[in-house]
Amino acid sequence: MPSTSLPDILQPGLSVLFCGINPGLRAAASGQHFAGRGNRFWRTLYLAGFTQEPFQPEDGKRLLQLGYGLTTAVARPTARADELSKAEIQASTAAFEEKIRRYAPRYVAFLGKMALAEMTHTRVIEWGLQSADFAGARAWVLPNPSGLNRSFSLDALVKAYRELHLAANANR
Repeated sequence: MPSTSLPDILQPGLSVLFCGINPGLRAAASGQHFAGRGNRFWRTLYLAGFTQEPFQPEDGKRLLQLGYGLTTAVARPTARADELSKAEIQASTAAFEEKIRRYAPRYVAFLGKMALAEMTHTRVIEWGLQSADFAGARAWVLPNPSGLNRSFSLDALVKAYRELHLAANANR
């Protein structure tokens, strides 16, 4: 039976905290973020410059050494993020905001628009840096790297993630 949630890879003061909507079933079962066969997260991180070598899901904790972390907005695993209800995402808001305040990353990077839209009750969310912070962190919205999200090619993902990488490392 799969785990009911996926452990965060988190420590105070990270440069970027990547926030998936919720764990996929494979990620929850393995205990490794972005473990789905078609997920392009790890390849995108490497190609965008966040890592100097390709990482695999089991390398996730190594991100902490680079100033990056991983979390999810909602703990419940599903096969597809659209299996979450708006109410379920909204119900996770207070705890998620508290986590962001407590760990104080410079940027919280939402992977996809869904979680931020529901948590802030905002209908229109643009890609990239948001005009409003989220719980004290600069909010950035990146395309979801799920293999199910075919509206973004690998090149388009890399371009979007590279913008965050450049911003996060501009004053390091």
